[in-house]
Amino acid sequence: MGKRIGHRTVKFTNAPAIISFASAAGENEKKGPYGGYFDLTFDDGLWGEKTYELAERKMLTRVSQEALKKAGLTPADVSYMLAGDLLNQIISSGFAARALEIPFIGLYGACSTMAESVMLGAMLADGGYALNVLCATSSHFATAERQYRNPLELGTPRTPTAQNTVTGAGALVISAQKAGFPAVTFATAGRVIDLGINDVSDLGAAMAPAAAETIITHLEDTDRGADYYDYIITGDLGTFGSEMLLRMISGTGRDISANHRDCGVLIYGGDKKMGCGGSGCGCSAAMMCGYFLNEMKNGRINRMLFTATGALHSPTSMLQNETIPAIAHAVAIENGSVV
Repeated sequence: MGKRIGHRTVKFTNAPAIISFASAAGENEKKGPYGGYFDLTFDDGLWGEKTYELAERKMLTRVSQEALKKAGLTPADVSYMLAGDLLNQIISSGFAARALEIPFIGLYGACSTMAESVMLGAMLADGGYALNVLCATSSHFATAERQYRNPLELGTPRTPTAQNTVTGAGALVISAQKAGFPAVTFATAGRVIDLGINDVSDLGAAMAPAAAETIITHLEDTDRGADYYDYIITGDLGTFGSEMLLRMISGTGRDISANHRDCGVLIYGGDKKMGCGGSGCGCSAAMMCGYFLNEMKNGRINRMLFTATGALHSPTSMLQNETIPAIAHAVAIENGSVV
């Protein structure tokens, strides 16, 4: 099967590199324990724009430009931009791609989109179809809340399992050149898992089964133990979803409790005002491109499995009383010295 190993995993024989990365975050995320790691921050939801949607577009465009700047590249040096977000028809990404004038492949994996873009970007680079690929995604508290739940003006009470959509974005550049950079070594594509959850305020419970299934599949396909990785990172399960994940994996005889970290739990540092933690495309993107890749660059992390999780529902499906399908994609990122 060539580069395919096991059931659903791809091994990148040329191990494309992450040569630069950048992150952005809003006011609440800036106040959290990782606020100092974000490249761009702003103190109000509008960031000088007339609407929240324009602010999200600006955030994704700026963070993409910052990643290119760090790599010493111009948009003309990039083969493809792979990006997505939560707004209808991924409009933040489309308008950002319009501004950057890079060939654009729009993606929608809900909150799993950052891992999806890295997986596909690595495939393009490893296969010789691209030299440099820009991978990016974003979310905004105000835009997502009024699309998926309720307008902010209503002041709707939140349930104990609810999470706070992160105002944030992340962008990274994957390149076919790899010397001295963290490399994407494996990717495991997720399956859509639906255990019947239909509460849009309990997305952690909806996504945890998909995360567990993908992580277990990855470890089986690669014949690795959970302790191979310094960190097994999930995107935005929050506190409740993370507890479910650990129990589900424990039931298979594996234990990831020592090295599991969830971006949604981390980003607000356990602030109870943020419910069960963060969610949204920008949650895992900002934490990965703000904190985790910086730690890898500085040699404090050598191996991590990045498993972003997404709830594949929509306002239409919720109005039709559908349940919430979920997906998780995993990418292994390793420092060159251990690849």
